[in-house]
Amino acid sequence: MTDFCFEWPIFNRVLRQAAMMDRMMQRAGVEPGVAVRLDKGGAYYAARTRCIECPAADRCHGWLDEAAGGSLPPDFCPNVAFFKRCIETATARRPAAA
Repeated sequence: MTDFCFEWPIFNRVLRQAAMMDRMMQRAGVEPGVAVRLDKGGAYYAARTRCIECPAADRCHGWLDEAAGGSLPPDFCPNVAFFKRCIETATARRPAAA
C-alpha cells in the first residue's frame, strides 16, 4: 500500500502551491512573521490549505508574473482576506511617525 501524499504529482503540487503563496505574500507586502502569528498559526495553516486546494493556480501564476510589488492579490484568490488582515495587523503594530 502506498501513501497518496507521497506520489510525485500530488507532492509536486503541494510544493508548487506553497511557493506561489510565498510569492503572493511577498508581492502583496505581507510580513511572514505577522502571517504565521495570526490566530497562533491557525490562520496561516488555513491559508496554506486554501492555496493548496485552489482551482485558480494558473490564473495565480499569470498574475504573479505580471503584478507589481505592493499589489493586493486579485479577487479570485481565496486568501485575499487573510493577506489584507496580515497587512492591517502589521500596519497597526508599527509605531506612529512623530
